[in-house]
Amino acid sequence: MSSLDVVTAHGPVRGSVDPGTGIRRWKGIPFAAPPVGELRWRAPQPPQAWSEVRDSTRFGHAAPQPRFPMFDLGEGVTVSEDCLVLNVAAPPSATPDHLRPVMVWIHGGAYIVGSATQPLYDGARLVLDGDVVLVTVNHRLGPFGFLELGAFADDDNRFDSNLALRDVIAALEWVRDSIAAFGGDPDSVTVFGESAGGGMVTTLMTVPSARGLFHRAIAQSSPATSIYDAERARIVAEQFMHELGVGPAVIGRLRDLPVRTLLEASAELFDAVPTTSPGRLAFAPVVDGDLVPEYPVDAFRAGRATPVPLLIGTNKHEAALFRLIRSPIIPIKSDAIRAMFSQIAVERPELVIPAEQDVMTAYARVRDRSRGLAVARDLAFRMPTVWLAEGHSTVAPVYLYRWDWASPLLKALGIGATHATELGYVFGGVRSARRSVEFILGGHRAARRMSRRVQRRWTSFAATGRPTGDHADPVWPPYDTTSRAVLVIDEHDRVDDVDVALRSAWGDEPLSFR
Repeated sequence: MSSLDVVTAHGPVRGSVDPGTGIRRWKGIPFAAPPVGELRWRAPQPPQAWSEVRDSTRFGHAAPQPRFPMFDLGEGVTVSEDCLVLNVAAPPSATPDHLRPVMVWIHGGAYIVGSATQPLYDGARLVLDGDVVLVTVNHRLGPFGFLELGAFADDDNRFDSNLALRDVIAALEWVRDSIAAFGGDPDSVTVFGESAGGGMVTTLMTVPSARGLFHRAIAQSSPATSIYDAERARIVAEQFMHELGVGPAVIGRLRDLPVRTLLEASAELFDAVPTTSPGRLAFAPVVDGDLVPEYPVDAFRAGRATPVPLLIGTNKHEAALFRLIRSPIIPIKSDAIRAMFSQIAVERPELVIPAEQDVMTAYARVRDRSRGLAVARDLAFRMPTVWLAEGHSTVAPVYLYRWDWASPLLKALGIGATHATELGYVFGGVRSARRSVEFILGGHRAARRMSRRVQRRWTSFAATGRPTGDHADPVWPPYDTTSRAVLVIDEHDRVDDVDVALRSAWGDEPLSFR
């Protein structure tokens, strides 16, 4: 066999070597059977084993999804329901006799778009300099991964819940069983993700069946409280079927509908739900009483999440991106924010909803036209992150950060350190010798330094559970409810604490939909 031939739990695969770096890559490896036909809306099943060496030098299919220009899936990448594949990148040092820490990436995209094939997630610098094995995972999206049809099941039609989460668990089981053959340590696995991927990370930390499959977790900009109950899931499913013109009496017809038809209906729903219900997404994980037994924020607050070290944080200007692209999924205008507060008050009368005056007082120093952005950022991302950190810090180390760095161009555009801007630094894309358009006003040299520093923090956390920096960097202390330390990541990092006025305004009780 070639040195690039590796035997997985289901059969042998052959990869390739990056010229220059020596990084070994295997692409499009199936970790589950194609979820098509009778397996549409069913839990992932093991793939059919193979005996011949499988060519793994090209990416597999991305999950079916609406096409948005800002989501570059990669050159030549196609979409198909046959999308349950993963990719492995290993440094030259990783061998079965010299196992390296494993980092398993879950991509973002509002639970409806994205793929492990996106060039943004190449990760060559992360793998090489961090000396880690990187696994990037595809999972089902939108109606294929997050539509809950269990309420409409009958003797002839069965449906499983939280399919995308089950896909990721199946991928983690593949890592447990096969990654050592690629030089990865199955006993040193860090699961990490951003945005919807970060939400899946924090949710997985409360899933009993996922315990033992990972040993550390990184959640970047997690919408941790965007988790819905069975009743909410049923309402969305009814809306979806209404868009399709399919009633519960003929539920079985859904498995016969073309992918394009289902995507068209999901796109309509994706736009409609946050417009009529500000603050809600059309698709999200669900508390099903089975895979996800309780609301993740409740589990974290009670110290019941999987007690592994957690690195978690948000970006300073999270919501600015959504204003730029005019997306309704984050309520920014005052009337939409007011409507969201009112809806939460109706649906959760047991909560003490913060008074609008109290909340706005906490943002007195924020310019009027930016106040809505700040409130939306904190309700959707920052405060859920703080609530999770507070609870989890009682059972495991937590490292809280805030990403403040923005290139001069992003500052000039008025979006600053907005949602997802840290990704090029974590994966090392900004370290390319070729300067991208983002740095036409300068900042590339500082960005490359920052990327090296951030990658050092992330990979040392993956290896040891502690985000160690270089000698000149400030020590990043664990978060606790006394010091409330947060690392502010900028051109020069500093350690700060969580804003007391902000915590006081929002209160200690997590504010979220159910």
